[in-house]
Amino acid sequence: MANHKSAEKRIRQTLKRTERNRYYRTRMKNIIRAIREAVVAKDLSKAQESLKVANKELHKFVSKGILKKNTASRKVSRLNAYVKRLALQSA
Repeated sequence: MANHKSAEKRIRQTLKRTERNRYYRTRMKNIIRAIREAVVAKDLSKAQESLKVANKELHKFVSKGILKKNTASRKVSRLNAYVKRLALQSA
């Protein structure tokens, strides 16, 4: 166990950050899963709606410092390509 005040504080901060990061990581996975499930089910409207939510949420994570800007853009871009493939198949 920590012997110094500063070490005790670092432990508290780490626990708080770990919990917050776990929340955002889970949220991100669920957002992406919703899009993938919609594409697998060939539900274009649901996939496009989920993509809109993903774009908004991932860029919100950028403003909170959870993700870097390019990481969020890359994820959104790949999801967009995934949904576009479905749109081309159904057209």
